[in-house]
Formats: sequence, C-alpha cells, structure tokens
Amino acid sequence: MSETVALEGLDLVVNEGEFFGLIGPNGAGKTTTIGMLTTRVIPTGGVAHVAGADVVRQSVTVRQRIGVVPQRPNPDRSLDAWENLIYHAAYFGVSRKEAARRAMVLMERLEIADKARMKVDQLSGGQQQRLMIARALIHEPTILFLDEPTVGLDPNARNSLWEILRDLHRQGRTIVMTTHYMPEADELSDRIALIDRGRLLALDTPENLKKQTSDGSLETFFIARSGRRSDT
Repeated sequence: MSETVALEGLDLVVNEGEFFGLIGPNGAGKTTTIGMLTTRVIPTGGVAHVAGADVVRQSVTVRQRIGVVPQRPNPDRSLDAWENLIYHAAYFGVSRKEAARRAMVLMERLEIADKARMKVDQLSGGQQQRLMIARALIHEPTILFLDEPTVGLDPNARNSLWEILRDLHRQGRTIVMTTHYMPEADELSDRIALIDRGRLLALDTPENLKKQTSDGSLETFFIARSGRRSDT
C-alpha cells in the first residue's frame, strides 16, 4: 500500500496581528495543516513553530497560546453555554471568578449573553459557532485558529460571524483561517495561501492574486492554479 502524503514542503510564515487565509479544495491539506499547528496531528517531518513554541517538543505551551474553532461545533452538550466556557477556562488554570468575568464579556460581545443558561442543543448553528469562538478566547490566547468556521451557516449567520472576526482582527488578534469559500477568504484575509494536494501554489494578498486574472475574481485564480473548483 502506498503512503499518502498530506503535506509536502509547505513553507509558511504568518505575521503577528495578521488575518491569514488558507484556501484550497476539499482534500488539499488545509485541515491537516491546522491539525499540525494546533498539535492534534503529529508531523512526520519538518518543523513548525506557533507563537515561538515547537508544536512537537513544546505542545503544551502551544496549546496554552492558541484558541481553536473547529469545523463543526463540539461543545459539551450535557452543559449549558455558560458552563461550557467556565469548564474550558478551568482546563487552562483560569480561576472560576476570572472565568465568569471573561465569559460574561465574551458572551455579551458575541451577542449570546441571553443564551447563557441554554443547553447547547437549544442554540442555532450560528449561536453554537459564536459559543465556539468564546470558548476559544476564554483563556486569552495569542493566536486564533479557525477551520472552515462558516460551513453550514446561512448567509445571515455567516455575515454576522464575519463581523465578529473583523472585530477580533481590529483588536490585533492573529487569526489563521481555512476555507474553500472564496468570498470569505477575499473579504477577511490580509494574505492568502492557496494549497492543493499538500503543496503551496500561491501566497499573496487577495488584491494581488485577483490582479492575475482577467475578471478580477479570486475564484477564477483558484481554478486556474489548482485546476479544480473551490467547492469540489
């Protein structure tokens, strides 16, 4: 049986305070990249540092410095929204009093404070994703990772989430986001890396990438470089 290589020679640097978009079709290696950078996937070669720490040798330190919003919300469904935040903060050594303060601030900022005592299954998809962002931020990480955060959301919920991410970026947060939805990458990213089959095909600002097409479309650039549509 031949070995499948998910990533091959991928060389990336994300600047502090940058909103960095990682795009590519399904199976391109986006989720594997995020998995390695968040210590969930152990790389078989190469070196990766996140917020100054090695993802293999200093994995605990990396996890303390990052927040992760998964592709599908994965809260504890036996708890209400508030309890999800408090228990997650405790995992990082945040006192209950401080966790309660942070949870209230985050839930108010994300406009789900009135849902605090609701069970997770009572929340809409968009509200659950906001809860995931609050959970990712409760321990005040340096870098926020989002793996296709708007998959399955309706247009209103997606646009609302975009505004939240823009606000976090304006506050100076470093954000790394994977997506195969081109308008999302175009609207939010300072720079975009296009990968396919584990290799880096392009890296630049959305504006510069679009200038390389006849119609000024990121989707057109994507297809031309990868030979595949973004939703395949």
